[in-house]
Formats: sequence, structure tokens, C-alpha cells
Amino acid sequence: MTMVMTMSAWPARTITASQFKARCLALMDEVLRTGEAILITKNGKPVAQLTPPANLKGPRRDLFGLHSGMVFPIGDVDLSQPVADAADWTADEGNIAPER
Repeated sequence: MTMVMTMSAWPARTITASQFKARCLALMDEVLRTGEAILITKNGKPVAQLTPPANLKGPRRDLFGLHSGMVFPIGDVDLSQPVADAADWTADEGNIAPER
């Protein structure tokens, strides 16, 4: 017994040209949000594909906490203490611009 499986090169979602025409702006927002392409057909044949920009790799992620759990200090570092003495952060009075 031989079993053959084929992978479709088409996107998971397919719509007709008339559906695309009626919902064009909403579909563009959806593709940007989800990162998934939509195939547009006319008379059952593919004619166009709506895809996200090349620099967009799927749904957008929040940058806050992006590297959480991936960055660790090297050596014996106490992260609960300041890194530098507070006096080091005072401005050099010779470099302060005069007030106008």
C-alpha cells in the first residue's frame, strides 16, 4: 500500500474576488495583525495573494520583556545594589550650560 501526502502551496485562507472587494480594508488589517496570507480567487482560480510586509514575521509582539529569562549577569553580581556610586551621577559644574 502506498500513501501519498501533498502539501499545498496555497495559504490556509482563500476568498473570492467579490468577497475581497467588499472587505478589502478589513482584510488588510487582519493580514497585518495575524501575519497570515490570504489567497484571492476568481472563478475558482487563484489570481492574487494578500501577504504581510516582508519584514513582518507573524503577529507583532510587545518589546517589553522580550529577552526575559535570556540575559544573565556573569560572575558575582548583586543586582539589588546600585552599579555605581550616586556621586558619580552628578553633573560636572564646568559643563553646565548657562541659563538664558
